[in-house]
Amino acid sequence: MVRDQAIEVETKSRSQANAADPLQVGAPIGGIVSVLAASVGAKVVKGDRLATVEAMKMLTTVYAPVSGVVAEVPVAVGDSVQAKDLLVRLQAG
Repeated sequence: MVRDQAIEVETKSRSQANAADPLQVGAPIGGIVSVLAASVGAKVVKGDRLATVEAMKMLTTVYAPVSGVVAEVPVAVGDSVQAKDLLVRLQAG
């Protein structure tokens, strides 16, 4: 085998959710984001669905741990995520 030096591998690093901060919602498992129910500026109540992550034909729904306003959604539908990658950042409100 000969390594092709012309090929560049592009890796995308994602910020990790801080488990101690309830306003940062991370992916519970690695997989692909199949549904985003949250958008920036939307008000959410504790227990509202934020996103769904699919791994090996198994769907895992991510719910809001606290009430607040969606401040950031750094992922899009179809993105590949690892466990603990930041899915949604909330702000108190």
